[in-house]
Amino acid sequence: MRARIYRPAKTAMQSGQAKTEKWVLEYEPTKRQVLDPLMGWSGAGDTMSQIRLTFDSLEEVVAYADKRNLMYSVQPPKDKIVRPKAYAANFSVSRKVPWSH
Repeated sequence: MRARIYRPAKTAMQSGQAKTEKWVLEYEPTKRQVLDPLMGWSGAGDTMSQIRLTFDSLEEVVAYADKRNLMYSVQPPKDKIVRPKAYAANFSVSRKVPWSH
């Protein structure tokens, strides 16, 4: 079995950083999804791809994977870029693009 270890990014529906501090271990799918001929639903016989485990630190996830002899790949988290913004900058005299209503 092959697993993927990563820290999830924030969703587009939230402005905060909730649910982004924990590390996630997901198993990669081993079978392709197939369409059910009667209902048209997609499905696969691979139940391990439905498992998603969360851990507090990277060391815990790696120890878990090593204990179970899993092959894994770690995706390091991307650094977030914080650009300071101010509402007063909209009305600045040195603004390059004129602001209008």
